[in-house]
Amino acid sequence: MSAAPPPTQRLTSLDALRGFDMFWIVGGSAIHGAVKTFGGSRPVKFVVEQLEHVAWDGFHFYDLIFPMFVFVAGISLAFSLPPSVEKAGRAATAWRLALRALVLFLLGVIFSGGINKGFDQVRWLGVLQRIALASLGAGLLFLWLRPKALALTCVALLAGYWALLALAPTPGGTPGDFRESHNVVNWFDARFLPGRRLDGDHDPEGILSTFPAIATCLLGIFAGWFLRDSKRSDLWKCGALLVSGTAFVTLASFWAFSFPVIKRLWTSSFVLFACGWSAILLGVFHWIIEVQNCRRWATPFVWIGLNPITIYLAANFVGFNVLADRFAGPAASVWHAIVATGFGVLLAWWLNRNRIYLRV
Repeated sequence: MSAAPPPTQRLTSLDALRGFDMFWIVGGSAIHGAVKTFGGSRPVKFVVEQLEHVAWDGFHFYDLIFPMFVFVAGISLAFSLPPSVEKAGRAATAWRLALRALVLFLLGVIFSGGINKGFDQVRWLGVLQRIALASLGAGLLFLWLRPKALALTCVALLAGYWALLALAPTPGGTPGDFRESHNVVNWFDARFLPGRRLDGDHDPEGILSTFPAIATCLLGIFAGWFLRDSKRSDLWKCGALLVSGTAFVTLASFWAFSFPVIKRLWTSSFVLFACGWSAILLGVFHWIIEVQNCRRWATPFVWIGLNPITIYLAANFVGFNVLADRFAGPAASVWHAIVATGFGVLLAWWLNRNRIYLRV
């Protein structure tokens, strides 16, 4: 990890979207608690529900946070890898990509508890580990495959994962059983994933579900290609993102009838649904910020988006909610939510003001 100034030319809308995504990790639980205090009306219940993960199948807004970060990581690769290849060569770029993934993976292991409960209780796969593996897989494919082959690989990952879950039964089970602990992905984790698993004998960031996560990152790379196309206007890019995002959401909605949208399995329909909404949000952010040149409202999101991993680690190691308890009391309230999210934004502001940008 290194501290360095950010590149002189950055896409503000991308930083803002990344920061918007991370904002909900910083203050999502506090905002969720605050909304609950408004009573039990139907609109309030709807908002509260959207700020919670679904129990198994289905999709809420809060289920978008993680895959959108992986999607945005793919966009960043589309911007960062070509200049690196031009400057240092493909092999050196691949080595740096692998080293970055290793550091991020180890940070994820430490973040998940490390060896505090013994080596046999290490959680080897988790959120940061998934980001590391998805970025590494997608980045290496990007370095060695042409666009058409890259697109075919993405399709193969999503179709192959569907075939695995739909056609391969667990021992004693039946093909196409997507229920928790009854599907082949959970069975594989129970047999082959060492250490501690988050959900008993399986993990939502398990072994086989890493492959559709790589496809998520690849779809981000394709979105990055849209944004890097200097021959197209910003307005055209917004339209392409909105149209493709809507197409993905529509396709996923139909596919979900036979292949449910399940975040804890990272199903292929979930990938398309989440990436579709991520592309739509990116198109909206790009239109407001780059086309309309309306930027001031997004400044706090940009601060967070410039230091996403630092803010993520601080939100979990330090705990902005815990700090807010000292100033606003432990009870859920609007004031508590403001203080908790305020600490996150304040840290991001301080880092940006002092030009501290921690890169993995």
